[in-house]
Amino acid sequence: MIGWLFEAVPRGRVAAFRTLVYLFVAADLVVFTPWVRTRAAVPGELYQPLLVGRVLPLPTPTPALVAAVFWALLVVALLAATGRAHRLLGWTVFALYLEWMIIAMSYGKVDHDRFGLLVALAALPAAGRARHGDPTRTEAGGWALRVTQIAVICTYFLAAFAKFRFGGLDWATGSVLAKAIIRRGTDLADLVASVPYLLLVAQFGILAFELLSPVVFLLSERWRLATVGFFYSFHAITMATITISFAPHLVAMASFLPLERVRPVVWARRLAGRRPGRTGGAEDAATGGPPPGPAVDGGLPGQAPVVGRPAGP
Repeated sequence: MIGWLFEAVPRGRVAAFRTLVYLFVAADLVVFTPWVRTRAAVPGELYQPLLVGRVLPLPTPTPALVAAVFWALLVVALLAATGRAHRLLGWTVFALYLEWMIIAMSYGKVDHDRFGLLVALAALPAAGRARHGDPTRTEAGGWALRVTQIAVICTYFLAAFAKFRFGGLDWATGSVLAKAIIRRGTDLADLVASVPYLLLVAQFGILAFELLSPVVFLLSERWRLATVGFFYSFHAITMATITISFAPHLVAMASFLPLERVRPVVWARRLAGRRPGRTGGAEDAATGGPPPGPAVDGGLPGQAPVVGRPAGP
């Protein structure tokens, strides 16, 4: 169990995931949850903090508090995305984002798609230093990704548990999806709803999918990635039919992916090498290296390269 929980992963994967998460936090403030800033105008007596907000305790949101959290979190998240001062900046982002979410969810509605992202923000400061493209493996980084993966799967499994707790089998046999389509459905959803019994089949399928989601940990890497791809496709269909994005959850689910293979900086350099006047770079990009020629040995630092020396030891 310990070996599975601390399974080492490339540091490059941790660095890529860290950058993705912190850039999403910054985007979340201005794209997905800018409405949280309107909480500053809500009367304080309507603030009913979540349990964590009562235990700490946290102050009632005011215009000054909400503005301070917004701007501080935006700046610190962008700095943390660089990977520098990962502990100091990481813990700061986690604390500020937790407060941002408490402000958002303490007025009657709690979204469950933030759980995996919050766990990722709590775990990443302990993941250690990591550079993009570094193949060195790290157990600390593996632990951070693993607990995020567990949180992602718990989001699915516990969602099924909540359905049984509050709706029982009536959730699967009722009109849950039909009501969602009436409220916020798209033209595609209308086409789906016109097929007899398809919505009922979909509701049973959703329950089965959520209950069986922990199986992903028992699969080989190839099938695990295929299953995660299915998870993403499920959310793509959800967005296309009833316009629910689950964006924070999708970012956290990237902890399953080999993100170290995504190298945007390298791709940008290769594209730059194909510009007119950079024929050598273009040739290198096309062939995977420089044109064949005499072997060149750079020798020790400070020495001139030696041309013609046979390659190898």
